[in-house]
Amino acid sequence: MSAYDQRTMARGSRRFGAPTVAAVVGGSATALAWWRLGPTTRGTVWAEDGGVFLRDRLALGPGAVLEPYAGYRHLVPRIVVDLAWLLPVERYAVAVSGLACLVVGVVCALVFLLSGDVVRPWPLRVLLAAVPVVLPLAPVEISGTAANLHWYVLVLVPWTATHRARTWWGAAALAVVTLAGALTEPLATLFLPLLLVAWLPPTRTASGRVDLHQLPVTLAAVLGSAVQVRTALTDERASRPGDLHGADVLAGYLLQPVGGGWDRRVGVVAEAVRTHGWGAVVVPVVLLGVVLVAAVVLGRGRARWVVVALGAGSFVVWWAALAVNGSPVQDWAGLGPAAVGAPPSRYAAASGLLLVSAAVAGASVVIGSVGRTGGAARLGAAALAWCVVAAVVVAAVTNAPPGATRRSAGPVWAAEVPAAAAACRADPAIGSAELRTAPWRAAVPCDRLVVRR
Repeated sequence: MSAYDQRTMARGSRRFGAPTVAAVVGGSATALAWWRLGPTTRGTVWAEDGGVFLRDRLALGPGAVLEPYAGYRHLVPRIVVDLAWLLPVERYAVAVSGLACLVVGVVCALVFLLSGDVVRPWPLRVLLAAVPVVLPLAPVEISGTAANLHWYVLVLVPWTATHRARTWWGAAALAVVTLAGALTEPLATLFLPLLLVAWLPPTRTASGRVDLHQLPVTLAAVLGSAVQVRTALTDERASRPGDLHGADVLAGYLLQPVGGGWDRRVGVVAEAVRTHGWGAVVVPVVLLGVVLVAAVVLGRGRARWVVVALGAGSFVVWWAALAVNGSPVQDWAGLGPAAVGAPPSRYAAASGLLLVSAAVAGASVVIGSVGRTGGAARLGAAALAWCVVAAVVVAAVTNAPPGATRRSAGPVWAAEVPAAAAACRADPAIGSAELRTAPWRAAVPCDRLVVRR
């Protein structure tokens, strides 16, 4: 068999194998996300899942999936709530948790499929795809909730924007994913410039024409972003922009997204800084920065732009989320009691997803560059890159077991249903009964609580 035939068979094998491996990655990620929550967390309804999303579903029906709230659209989370509400009411909480974990599993599978040209070693590619479910901070608040699925969508955006579809079917499928992502997370607009990476330099078909397979994805991204921008300009927000100090934003970034990428107990990280000084977090950040810069210098094509987008996007998301949502300013720079004792922020988890993804992608680029040419500098950078990979793996393993979350104390939704149903039977005129959620309450219609036989 000729070398050409061997290469052709190898490429065919990879094309056949990648979807299968992606399916395994997605299924495993879904199961891991579910396990990390623990039974009480899985059975507790969180925030908007029992608040505005459920209220709108009850009032508007399935059409609520396109309803704006707080200045933007929430397409995927509302679909999850809509589907979960089709099941018996006592299963609503676990249904939302399960569907949310499934969506994250799909995100992991897509990252695996779309990152093949950047992260070539398959173990590193699997690790990159697993970041959304192994991030230490993920289960604390954002995992297993529809209300926070938009943060997971954001991790996928750089890969959908820069991927070059090879068939029209692939382009159409990627456009659907892109549009769903853009209609779920307004910060996806920040990554619009990455669309140029898929277009430049232009590729040509066998007939010499410019390949237009990127057009559906580009149109979907622009359309979805336009809808989000219009919504932000016309829909009223309850919160107002915050007054943040640069030093506190930077210090908070080091303590929460960076520290939370190593230990979900961010207070432990803050105590380490108070005891040993800022070097405890600054030194690791500098070393990671060296790997990311090396990846940009040594990377080829879209690899360098994806690393830049993930790394810079991590800090931009942290700053923008704090500013736009009017979050209270903590004395992070001064290590005040409120800052040290502050629980992990959902914004820290969102920023951490991008940061750890950048770390794995950047390390892979640096490690791969050694195979092309040697040199002491490249070998040193590769050794440092392997240290970054090892740190991500160690953090994932040590933080894997279920731990404390914002829903650890319940209340378990299914346990609330019998009393609510009894209240409806005692007084049918009330129309609805309240079920406790974390941290609010949900008014559930009596016709869903009382099953007539």
